[in-house]
Amino acid sequence: MADGTLKVGTIITSSGSGTITLGQSNETVALGSGATSSGFGGANTPAFFAYLGSDQNISNATNTTVAFNTEIFDTANAFNTSTHKYTIPSGQGGKYFITVSIRSNNWNAPRFNFQVLKNDSGGLLNGENSDTGSGAYYNTVPNSALVSLAAGDVIHVLVYHNNGSTKPILSGQANTFFGAYKLIE
Repeated sequence: MADGTLKVGTIITSSGSGTITLGQSNETVALGSGATSSGFGGANTPAFFAYLGSDQNISNATNTTVAFNTEIFDTANAFNTSTHKYTIPSGQGGKYFITVSIRSNNWNAPRFNFQVLKNDSGGLLNGENSDTGSGAYYNTVPNSALVSLAAGDVIHVLVYHNNGSTKPILSGQANTFFGAYKLIE
């Protein structure tokens, strides 16, 4: 068959339902310059990104929920800035990429860590920084993971330190944040 141009307004199957195949094995289907795609691939949603809007004091030797109260985005409106928890939306179970970072505000502790809990039990993700030096530091504890979550699962972040007194964690979207997105499967 010779190369040529096919100009049509609509392509449908002869039966009105089923699969339409473009190209064959070892071929690439390309869009022309300026053309846009619709319905191809997918989106890494639902997704959210929240951060600590103002420094938060953390009591010594106490697991404390981090008060992520400022959202950058939340595609499914599933992050609650009052409870600081994210609930997997109905029909959106699957594999999720989770990222967390907690930054101390100019102090050190022999133990400074966080954990992401699923349904208030069992850590999905942990991060820890141990420092026995003297002096004060802006220590950052980041971590990320891929996890399987079901619709209705609730995730949130606890932070802990044993510095000996109440200490603040640093606010700001580049310092103390929590985010996740569903992977395209």
